[in-house]
Amino acid sequence: MIRCYASDTIQRLGERLVRLYPNHDRDDLLRRLLLLDGRYGVGSNPGVANELWDETDSVLITYGDSIRKTGEMPLETLKRFADDFLHDRFSTIHVLPFFPFSSDDGFSVMDYRMVRPDLGDWRHLQSLGENFHLMYDLVLNHASRQGDWFKQYTLDVAPFRDYFVEADPDKDYSMVVRPRNLPLLSAVNKQGERKHVWTTFSRDQVDLDFRNPDVLFEFLDVLSFYLSRGARILRLDAIAYLWKEVGTSCIHLPQTHELVKLLRDFVTMIEPRTIILTETNVPHEENIAYFGHGDEAHMIYQFSLPPLILHALQTGNGRYLTAWARGLPEPPPGCTFLHFTAVHDGIGVRPLKGLIPDDELDAVVHGVTERGGLVSMKANTDGSESPYELNITWFDALSDPQNPDRDLQIRRVLCSQAIMMAMKGIPAVYIHSLTATPNDLKGVKESGRARSINRRMWADTELRHLLGDETSVQAAVFPEMVRMLTLRSRETAFHPDSAQKIQETVPGCFAVRRTSRDGMCNILSLHNLTAIVLTIPLAHQDLFESIGGTDLISGEAVS
Repeated sequence: MIRCYASDTIQRLGERLVRLYPNHDRDDLLRRLLLLDGRYGVGSNPGVANELWDETDSVLITYGDSIRKTGEMPLETLKRFADDFLHDRFSTIHVLPFFPFSSDDGFSVMDYRMVRPDLGDWRHLQSLGENFHLMYDLVLNHASRQGDWFKQYTLDVAPFRDYFVEADPDKDYSMVVRPRNLPLLSAVNKQGERKHVWTTFSRDQVDLDFRNPDVLFEFLDVLSFYLSRGARILRLDAIAYLWKEVGTSCIHLPQTHELVKLLRDFVTMIEPRTIILTETNVPHEENIAYFGHGDEAHMIYQFSLPPLILHALQTGNGRYLTAWARGLPEPPPGCTFLHFTAVHDGIGVRPLKGLIPDDELDAVVHGVTERGGLVSMKANTDGSESPYELNITWFDALSDPQNPDRDLQIRRVLCSQAIMMAMKGIPAVYIHSLTATPNDLKGVKESGRARSINRRMWADTELRHLLGDETSVQAAVFPEMVRMLTLRSRETAFHPDSAQKIQETVPGCFAVRRTSRDGMCNILSLHNLTAIVLTIPLAHQDLFESIGGTDLISGEAVS
């Protein structure tokens, strides 16, 4: 295959490689990179990316075995359920790590190029992709201690002997930002010699050394393989911690941003319809830095939104949510937000930093424990600990221990999803938000992990029965959420690039106005955060620019 490359693309890739690896030959590195073009058939017909997204886009987040049926591979069960209930409602399914793993429910990868045999195989994933785009995780920061790469490292076998970050335990690591309260370094035996390796997340998850270009090229190959197996969106897990330099915080280092930019340039060259999504559960200003200047991530999670919505609905007061949303910067061209209320992890606490007073943050944390949830802690650089994430299902997070009103709880859940769907960007829904799943305390007890509270495995027959039982909460939440997604997909004002205006109103209401790019479609979304009926004066600022239209939810005319 003979390919012609734009000179500016080659120059940009070369410059990025030099910034990452100044002691290596630029031309050699560039040659290695270009040899990956066309690997696995990717890049042989790259086409042109017109629009990467539109108002029909939405994402379902699920594990490959979140729904199970006896005698059937879980990926087959997922496909059947998705085809039956979710086709034309969701455009994309994010199948959380489906690789052989040793811990962390998939995020301690043992083999990056294999599907877990107990889930199915690559054919099942590609079959799932017949009616949906697919999102895969690229777990870059670390690999499993039980995997072949690390076993070869301990045997001092090339090239794996240099794949993992070794560190001197006598040096000062007090500046390193930690997402966990576990030891940063772990002792290992490497061909009879005692070494210490970097373990940001756990002893079983050993950090990969991207200061070695061989590691980069290994993952460019893995990335190309995923594209050949149907991936449309690549989620860069825990990317903020990727690059290690002793004497620094080891978070958001310039080399990390440079590497994300290189990945974007690479996928744009070989398959321009690919979307790079960064997972950086950090304070808001640090999070949006991964847009770069429109040359880094295509899409970032809006991590501040879930805890702000939770606070607003628990208190009935949306002033902090409104103030934050009004101050959101416009994403650069070619970039957008991924909005969500819950994912497989907990609700992040760090993204609330500076957005609400400390006493109100403490109240949110306390409110989660009141509702049967758990709190995970992180280690601070001064030796103290602070909340890192809140572990609870979204359905139970919006309950009221003082007023166990099921109908009110359901309305809160639906209101939270309506807020997320109205915001500028692409909505993503976790399977257990869609199915109104209660806290899985049994799962926590069995696994010993707080995050298991929100990772229940449904029996396919039980879930289908509940969806057909009009008295169940699942039958109240699930169809209404997919109906809202369907309504949203028909309105050009909800295109991710359409204009957004957050409007001031009464404290108990969150108001979003969206206007289509051609100015022909104007939608005002009003969200009642309280348990009572709100009255909003028509003269309230410029909230009502005109009287008349259609209520999208009810279909009734408004005049």
